[in-house]
Amino acid sequence: MTGPDRPVRVLVCDDQALVRAGYATIFAGYGFDVVGEATDGASAVRLARELRPDVVVMDVHMPGVDGIEATRLLAGPDAATPAKVLVVTTFHTDENVYEALRAGASGFLLKDATPDQLVEGVRTVAAGESLLAPGVTRQLIGRYATRIRPAAPAATDEGPLAALTPRELEALTLIARGLSNAEIAAELVVSRETVKTYVSRILTKLDLRDRVQAVVLAYRLGLVSADA
Repeated sequence: MTGPDRPVRVLVCDDQALVRAGYATIFAGYGFDVVGEATDGASAVRLARELRPDVVVMDVHMPGVDGIEATRLLAGPDAATPAKVLVVTTFHTDENVYEALRAGASGFLLKDATPDQLVEGVRTVAAGESLLAPGVTRQLIGRYATRIRPAAPAATDEGPLAALTPRELEALTLIARGLSNAEIAAELVVSRETVKTYVSRILTKLDLRDRVQAVVLAYRLGLVSADA
């Protein structure tokens, strides 16, 4: 677990040496601990399992085992101890986003992100939240929601959402609309700590890994729609 007494531990995975060096310099400048560097998906999987970083920063297009498959091995449904993966890629296509989310990524950024955005992305994923690049909208998530998760029961009293309190259901709806914790706190007129508690309870009750899965489930159950 990360905390004030321990820096965020990051594994950088990219086949380009200059990119890896750039990431390492940025992360070191912000006090992160770069525990390792991988040049392809296979080494990313091996090092992540060996070093147990807080966040794996993963490129998509790498030789051999690519970043999507490496993400699936590290964070997918068959992973014994799922890793937190932030996918960073040059290519902003619907299919890349879909494949990354389906593979289990907790976040998705483009390589043209600023250093501050990259660092904040790592911090967000390390904290157990999800992150999508500004250009990756909730409409995109809604479009692929039926493909990312298996079919789920409708949102009735007997459905999975029945486990949530009315306030938690409100919070889940706002999460699915793309609001941050601060924005949810303002909307519900509660503190950020209260929102964090809501989010934690939602993930626990619905057996979800992070906010990405919560967003997808909300779309699947019709709690929100891509046109909302």
